[in-house]
Amino acid sequence: MELKRITEYEWELPKMGEMRVPGRIYISAALLKPLLAERGEGGGHEGNAIDQVKNVASLPGIVKASIAMPDVHPGYGFPIGGVGAFDPDEGVVAMGGVGFDINCGVRVLATPFSRKEVEARKEQVADALFAHVPAGLGSEGKLRLTVAEIDEVLKKGAKFALERGFGIPEDLEYVEEGGRMDGADPAAVSPKAKERQFRQVGTLGSGNHYLEVQFVEEVYDPEAARAYGIERDQILIAIHCGSRALGHQIGQDYLQELERASRKYGIPIRERELVCAPIKSPEGERYLAAVAAGINCAFANRQVIAHLVREALAPLFAIPLEKIRTIYDVGHNNVKFERHRVDGAEKTLLVHRKGSTRAFGPGRPENPPAYRKVGHPIFVGGTMGTASYILHGTEVGMDKVFGSGVHGAGRAMSRVKAKKRWRGDQLVRELAGQGIVVRAHSLAGAAEEAPGAYKDVELVVEAAVGAGLNTVVARVRPLVCIKG
Repeated sequence: MELKRITEYEWELPKMGEMRVPGRIYISAALLKPLLAERGEGGGHEGNAIDQVKNVASLPGIVKASIAMPDVHPGYGFPIGGVGAFDPDEGVVAMGGVGFDINCGVRVLATPFSRKEVEARKEQVADALFAHVPAGLGSEGKLRLTVAEIDEVLKKGAKFALERGFGIPEDLEYVEEGGRMDGADPAAVSPKAKERQFRQVGTLGSGNHYLEVQFVEEVYDPEAARAYGIERDQILIAIHCGSRALGHQIGQDYLQELERASRKYGIPIRERELVCAPIKSPEGERYLAAVAAGINCAFANRQVIAHLVREALAPLFAIPLEKIRTIYDVGHNNVKFERHRVDGAEKTLLVHRKGSTRAFGPGRPENPPAYRKVGHPIFVGGTMGTASYILHGTEVGMDKVFGSGVHGAGRAMSRVKAKKRWRGDQLVRELAGQGIVVRAHSLAGAAEEAPGAYKDVELVVEAAVGAGLNTVVARVRPLVCIKG
């Protein structure tokens, strides 16, 4: 199976065998090399990502191509960094195209503080955030919810949090989908999933989730930066987390249900991780209703955390809470019906984005009015020790990748290997030497997230921009990182 180079940053996996469409991999030669190097050895951490692109291309109803973004690496079913759009009449919905952390995403807050103001007090800032925002494996928040209240969360999303006093009304204008996904049905979510969320709304979680205080190091697109209200040396707060235990349990529950559906509808199961159901089947519709509920749970979670950040930082700097505003909140690990052009005609498609974020370019009505001219921002997480980026979508991205963007540096090494190579306490000291204050609820967890365990975010952004899919607005760097 040979890859065909189309341009410097675009490769084709030609259609063959059971593939219904070709694969399209947007990546540089430098990032592609490790994927190819390990393929022939039975699949290493990078190796089977290309095979996963091929398997996704074989699913019924897939349109145009099975797509891999520059941060692609192996995932569950779909590769992480994978995008697949499906015809609603002939296509399927696959749990592997969404993943377990439904609507994991990033909200970024803009503050009125300068880098200089926070540099002098960053230990104090770190302590305040660490104490006020619940984080870590199994952490619990201030909210104690009943089943009926969880059902409200699943229907209302971020609006539920706002009604409970977490946030300001303007927040919702700058959250994807207005902070509430249509079509959510709490009845499609199991009692076990709801029970696991009773005390987890407003918690950061663990793993790769983080809360980061960043400064704007460089602005590359002044027009977009003005629209987003950001400037050089300004302090931003990035919140990266998702739907916590509820989203994970939805994934577990529907893995079994969709496996039964695959057999019922005669869909070949090439690997268990790609079990699926026709979009217009009772099973497919029920899963989509559950995913929408999980999406709303994640919106509510980030809404509460954003308010907790305000509560922690506003008193420190003696400013009103409202001075810390939401730039945007956008998720990855989603599946949504969207309108896109295919062969010159606009049509509705069901778009899976697994470890990829929606990146709608200029003019799309889904964007907030203030961002409509330039497109909404997307946030590309680096690592605790490297830069992160703010990008936006483009017309080319709308055409080639259904308006999608990269979501982060992407892992280059498994968590197990990372823990063997780095020690958490050493890592925290090394980062302190670079001027980055880290507060971690688990040192082993910090070791898993060592900067060296990730791809070079500069190369990932270079490939996304080089392929024309996304445009750089600004580069930011961490001053404080709170790890779950």
